Amino acid sequence: MTQPLNWRTSTYTRTDNCVEVADDVPEGVMVRDSKCWDRGTMTVGSSAWSSFVDYSKVSDRS
Repeated sequence: MTQPLNWRTSTYTRTDNCVEVADDVPEGVMVRDSKCWDRGTMTVGSSAWSSFVDYSKVSDRS
């Protein structure tokens, strides 16, 4: 039996217009639009996602 994915939004999200991520898959991190689930998902490798998050944190400080 397959476990359901653990979809979540960022703790910084203040509206419904965001993306959701599920990082409990072996392939990496799955990303989807929080308002249009039926549009599909994309999977990003774990190291690429880590780099994106690190970049976002630095960019947020400006």
